[in-house]
Amino acid sequence: MTQALPKTKRVTFEEFIAWYPENSERRYELHDGVIVEMPLPKGGHEKVVGFLARKLTVEFDRLNQPYFIPKTVIVKPSLHESGYSPDVLILNTDNLVNEPVWENESIITQASSISLVIEVVSTNWRDDYHKKYADYEEMGISEYWIVDYAALGGREFIGNPRQPTILVCSLDEGEYRVKKFRGDDRILSPTFPQLTLTAQQVFDTGA
Repeated sequence: MTQALPKTKRVTFEEFIAWYPENSERRYELHDGVIVEMPLPKGGHEKVVGFLARKLTVEFDRLNQPYFIPKTVIVKPSLHESGYSPDVLILNTDNLVNEPVWENESIITQASSISLVIEVVSTNWRDDYHKKYADYEEMGISEYWIVDYAALGGREFIGNPRQPTILVCSLDEGEYRVKKFRGDDRILSPTFPQLTLTAQQVFDTGA
């Protein structure tokens, strides 16, 4: 589970960025003013992240879209003292000129800079299904995937009995509409409608 670092008080986003250790081998996020150390990812988790990054890079390169996947970026929701480090983040290069601090710090504050955000579920699954879901929706990020390859999430999300599931959340009039993909279902992505990738291909990578 994620554990909040001992702090005498909550911190602002700016204090979090100033505190963040340089060249750290650990990842940290800010959740409503609390600095949280993220769990060390397991091998399957990293394989899924790498597989998705590779497949999506091939797709947007094929379409000659102005996208790229950065190594390390903090996404800052506009209305909260929070900052997230997504597993896979596809940025729209064309909008980065409008980001106020991008040139000096790898911080994204505008939904229009984000084409797709993906969180691969681990032991802190409630963050992905509840907190990040709400904040990404509130920011107006057009597409958010929750990739639960190990079936760790709550039964309300992935069924009873639990089964590996990919949730594709697409923004519609300010709210996410969620579609679930399992087994040999082809993942339907509004951002990449021609993508030929099944849920099972993703799950097999993490096995």
